[in-house]
Amino acid sequence: MIRSKTITGAFAALGIVILAAMPSATGAEDDTRLITAAESMDAVMWGQGTIGGPFALIDHHGKTRTDADFRGKLLLVYFGFTHCPDICPSDMMAMAGALTALGPQANQVQGLFISVDPKRDTPELLAAYVESFHDNIVGLTGDETAIRRAAHAYKVYFNKVPGRGEDDYGFDHSAYIYLMGRDGKFIGVFPPSTPVDRIVRVLQPLVAP
Repeated sequence: MIRSKTITGAFAALGIVILAAMPSATGAEDDTRLITAAESMDAVMWGQGTIGGPFALIDHHGKTRTDADFRGKLLLVYFGFTHCPDICPSDMMAMAGALTALGPQANQVQGLFISVDPKRDTPELLAAYVESFHDNIVGLTGDETAIRRAAHAYKVYFNKVPGRGEDDYGFDHSAYIYLMGRDGKFIGVFPPSTPVDRIVRVLQPLVAP
């Protein structure tokens, strides 16, 4: 079984590494290019580049959803995959626990789980997955290009790790819960394994009584 990995340890080993995104030959950034681990760290920890942006994906009911659909709510955005055996379910439980702890105020917060594994993560599989955590979490998938664009916008690092067979694989990936404002702009991140009470303390001042 391939275990899901995070880049937290790699960040500590790298120290301060500034690797700005390289423009294409035309001077425009390729929004489907995979983000490196160092670039993800630079964006999250050192403010190198913007985080967040438009996306068009398919939700766990098979409906096309864009970032504009969630304006007016705080967003908790997580990139992972349903076959992840460890950090993904752990962080999703923390997200769900925070939403539960907020009570009625959770209606002002929308959780998003964006799959980096569109081959296996169908809307049907995502439905079973996200609904096992909390009603306020929407699962999102799409084709590989759409997923790459969303990951690029959020400066998410992910890399497929082959296993023993065609469908036996995992992903090395960054594992942050991104907190986005009601206007879709980046506020901050919760690192992997952030406790529920910490997430709640950050959210409470941002939600109306």
